[in-house]
Parts: sequence; C-alpha cells; structure tokens
Amino acid sequence: MNEVPPLNDGILLTAHGTVENLAELPAFLARIRHGRPAPPELVKELERRYAAIGGSPLLRVTAEQAKELAAQTGLPVFLGMRLWRPEIADALSAALGEGIQRLCVLPLAPFSVHVYFSAAEQALARLKEAPGAALPAGGKLELVACEPFGQSTGYVAAAADAIAPFLTSETSEALILTAHSLPTRIISAGDPYRDQVEASARAIAGRLGRSYELAYQSQGADGGDWLGPDLRTTLVAAQARGRKRVVIAPIGFLSDHVETLYDLDVEARGWATELGLEFVRVPALNAAPALVSALAEAARRALLG
Repeated sequence: MNEVPPLNDGILLTAHGTVENLAELPAFLARIRHGRPAPPELVKELERRYAAIGGSPLLRVTAEQAKELAAQTGLPVFLGMRLWRPEIADALSAALGEGIQRLCVLPLAPFSVHVYFSAAEQALARLKEAPGAALPAGGKLELVACEPFGQSTGYVAAAADAIAPFLTSETSEALILTAHSLPTRIISAGDPYRDQVEASARAIAGRLGRSYELAYQSQGADGGDWLGPDLRTTLVAAQARGRKRVVIAPIGFLSDHVETLYDLDVEARGWATELGLEFVRVPALNAAPALVSALAEAARRALLG
C-alpha cells in the first residue's frame, strides 16, 4: 500500500508511559491505580527496580520510533502517553495547532488498540469541554482507529526475524513467547487481548517453524486472578521436560522497559539459573526498521481506509 494520506492527516503514537524522575513514581502509580495511592512498600520496590536497570528507556525509545515513523510516512507524528507525560491531550492540542484534521491513533500495544483509542477519545472530549478551551479557528479533529496489528504480516515478520538468530536446532531448547498479564476479570468481560496474543504467537511461531510456549509475565501487585500461565511456572515446566536452554521473546512489548529489563533480564534470569537453564532473551524491537514499517503500514491502512 503505497498511497500517501492527505497532508492534513497525522499520527498519534501513544504508549503506556513512564517516569524519568523516581520522585514522580508515587504519582505515576496512583494514576495507574485510578487514583488510589500505592502502598509505600510497592513504591519502594519499583524504585529499586528502576534503579537496578538505570532507569527506563521507554520514553527515549518511543521518541525515536516517532521520528522514524514520521520519516517513513511523511506525516507529522505526535507523541502522547496514556498514563504519564507527555500527555495524550498535549499531543492532541499540538495536532490541532498544526491544522491536523484526521489523526490516526497508533498504540505501541498491538493487543490493546481499543484501550488506547478510547483514551484518546476521552482526552479529546475533555479538551473540547475544558473551561476556557480555545481551539484554533475551525479546529476540528477526527480520530481514526487503526486495526489491531499483532497478526499483521509486517509485525509477525518483524518479530519472527528478530527471534530467529537466537534459536538453535537443539531439541533441548524451548522457545517461550511472553506478553503482559491482565486480570482475568477483564478477559471475562469480553476484552479480546488473550485471543489476539494467542493468534499473534501462533503466527510468529508458524513463521519460525517452531513449537513454543506462551507465558504471561509482570502480573500486578494487587492480587486476584491474573492471566496465565505465568513465566515462572512455564520455566519450571520446561525444566521438567528436560529442556536445557530457554529463549524468551517478549512479543507483547515493542519497547524495552522495566518489564523486559528487570522482570526478564533480572528476575526471570534468576529463576532460570536456579533451575539450571541457560537463559537467552530476545531484545524488544524498539526502533527496528521492520517494526517501524509495520507501524507505518497500520497507520496508512487506517487513514486510507
């Protein structure tokens, strides 16, 4: 698809968000928890994890992805985080200020596109309703949803091609694909997340021609039932089946963040070592050209409809 969207189109590249200053962690966690303050012990633990990895590169990587996406599409790309700064509302204001009339909402969360689109809709509604809101003359902005792209040819190829160099032909090797866990109540309420993750995992493993295990990592600290199997259980099962080497590929994470740099590289590696398993972790795609191409294709399809 080589058509070029109209010049008054743009892209909102949106992600979860993170802090760069650890002093902001309590406020960040409260926002994630819908206004409920985080227990001090949770704040302290997350401070320890951020410090252990030298801080999260998420914002820097997302900005790089935005820059490359703009270069590839020829469209302005506005960066807004769902749960921290820069805010989605700030990105929308910037788009309006530049005369953008249609904005493709492109989340860096291939299995939660609907969640981020809803957040953008809510931010736009608040922007319009804010007391003293002064939108540019004639400022009208249509938000355009992209399709979930975790099963797209471009994303599947990008993920599989990134994993392939880490695999061997050894029968004692296990390929484990991971995605972020969610509370099961969200899945029970009809969220398509699990179905989309599972379909993407099948497609990626199919391209590789490999058997695989799917694990859900980084469960929350609030208790309750979470989507599984969890990663530790999956590692224990792999060791029980005689596996000696595990290759972990975080297909649910497009940028390296605490979930990969700590939850995998530190915590999961420790579990594997305890089990006598060789541990190999595939990096997130970050700003890899193949991922940027997949993102560009998703945006073009949305805008050219």
